[in-house]
Amino acid sequence: MIVSFGAWLSCRYAQLAAIPVFLPAPDRNSAAKFASTTHMRSLRTFAGPSSDARSIIFIRVAVGLIFFTQGILKYLDPHMGLMRFERIGFPMPNFTAHFVGAFEIVCGLMVLAGLLTRLASIPLLIVILTAIATTKLPELAHQGQGFWFMVSDARTDFAITMSLLFLLSVGGGPWSLDARIWAAKK
Repeated sequence: MIVSFGAWLSCRYAQLAAIPVFLPAPDRNSAAKFASTTHMRSLRTFAGPSSDARSIIFIRVAVGLIFFTQGILKYLDPHMGLMRFERIGFPMPNFTAHFVGAFEIVCGLMVLAGLLTRLASIPLLIVILTAIATTKLPELAHQGQGFWFMVSDARTDFAITMSLLFLLSVGGGPWSLDARIWAAKK
């Protein structure tokens, strides 16, 4: 005898549905009791708003390391430095590549350490906005690229821009040299 899977499943479901299940009557205070359990408190801690500013260090590490390494590459790799700035059309590409690279190294290290974080974020914001204006926006006019190509290509630059704006607004956080310096001056 051949039985289809659907027929077999409906028979099994009917058998399971016939088993009586005895559940206790709901208590009026059961929701309040559940809300006060450790699990609910853990959920509120995880999903609720956080006032713990120590997590700013993750943004600082990402931004700082990205700019620091990109600055070093402008000195070590001509394709990332001189040749790239020539292709984009910057005047004096060798000087410009090294000038930008120096800012990326110094300010990247400052952001990484949390030293004058807001001040160090300003030149990096200028660098990334210039990079977007000179390398990403022109993609809109290229044949076969357009808006969605540019959006995909600029996602990292956009994330870095938003991270820099975040650091400009909140500073280096409690795990930074800024916090230590200002705490010592109080």
